[in-house]
Amino acid sequence: MRDNLLPARYAAPVLPPHLRACVAAVAIMLGLSSCSSAALSALTAPSSTSAAVAGATSTAGNSSGSSGHALLRVHDPRRVTGTIPAHCTYRDHGRLPDPRCTPGAVDPAVTQGNLRSTICHPGYTKTVRPSASQTNKFKFEVAYPAYGDSHSKKTELDHLVSLELGGANDAANLWPETPPTPNPKDKVENALHAAICDGKVTLKAAQNAIASNWETAESNLGLS
Repeated sequence: MRDNLLPARYAAPVLPPHLRACVAAVAIMLGLSSCSSAALSALTAPSSTSAAVAGATSTAGNSSGSSGHALLRVHDPRRVTGTIPAHCTYRDHGRLPDPRCTPGAVDPAVTQGNLRSTICHPGYTKTVRPSASQTNKFKFEVAYPAYGDSHSKKTELDHLVSLELGGANDAANLWPETPPTPNPKDKVENALHAAICDGKVTLKAAQNAIASNWETAESNLGLS
């Protein structure tokens, strides 16, 4: 069987030398044109790796935590725990603590699912608040030295995340605040507590907002 095969005696035609030179020149020119187009495309088109890196960089640059705060989780009802590192610096004339020393801490026993039996239940804070003897000892022996205060200075040892918002009694949540009287932070705490119990904001959102900056917490949560 020799179907589709060339006859045995068939021979390709031989071109004269001058025509073979012309064909070779045309082939070279076409090849260079093709290579130039391919090279140009490779140089101008972004690689998939570069695009992926650029996309990752853009995403990383635009992403941020909802709170910017990593709150400690400490279950320590009715007792002060932990300590404060030395060399802490107040912000806003004592109205805000040093976030390195007092980042905030919350009680993991208080959750979004048990609000009615914890912070939204009347009298809850009395069940977790430490005694005055404990807080005074911590204030004068730990907090004052850490923040560089003299014992004669009048301050309020304050919970950054208040107990009525599920705050803990850990040192990371306590600092010697120098507030005016009455303390405007108390009003913010009460407003956030009411918003949580009324279902207007989540527990976590309120805790993060007040830990970041109690002075802007209400506006950041859309409550003022």
